Amino acid sequence: MHFTTKIFADGAELSGMLEMYANPLISGFTTNPTLMRKAGISDYPAFAREVLAAITDRPISFEVFSDDLLEMEKQANIIASWGDNVFVKIPITNTKKQSSAPLIARLSAAGVKVNVTALMTNDQTREVLPALIDGPASNVSIFAGRVADTGVDPLPLMIEAVELLKPYPHIELIWASPREVFNLRQADNIGCQIITMTNDLIKKIAIFGKDLDQYSLETVEMFDRDARAAGFSI
Repeated sequence: MHFTTKIFADGAELSGMLEMYANPLISGFTTNPTLMRKAGISDYPAFAREVLAAITDRPISFEVFSDDLLEMEKQANIIASWGDNVFVKIPITNTKKQSSAPLIARLSAAGVKVNVTALMTNDQTREVLPALIDGPASNVSIFAGRVADTGVDPLPLMIEAVELLKPYPHIELIWASPREVFNLRQADNIGCQIITMTNDLIKKIAIFGKDLDQYSLETVEMFDRDARAAGFSI
């Protein structure tokens, strides 16, 4: 099984990250404040140091958490100093709808590897692109899964984004927030460089190519086991 698209494990539990670190399919890692909160993390720098001590040779994205653009910049520079493999996630806007593009341009010019996050349109991609063109390696994360949640097919959006970024190989497109493992196949087909996946989705890759008749039988067997275990009667 081979994919050109790189798989980044998305999570914030150290044990799960280390499990994925041992998986040769995994090329990098992403985190965010929501995942960290769910994992019960209270000391952000301590968590990051622990992760970076264990994972030294693959990119890891850590996100700023301020809503103030100037404070974001301070946090970004601190986060970037944690390791050469660190990318700093900067949301495309703050909650006041203020664009972070000028901030991203300053960070990029200073050599910070930025992962621009929470994009859902290619107008946003076009807005941020000039800020990244002359900088170091960077990522543009389009939340294709959330786009799909609204009833919109994200595939045309992602195809267009691939073309927008094609002249700039140091800027890699991330298919973010996938909802099903088939999104990996879609990302690979269109030349999207990276997809983020939760550990649960990553584990489903193992059944790619599974015989569907056999899978159907196994599903029926599961229903039968559970019905008997529940002791149902009518």
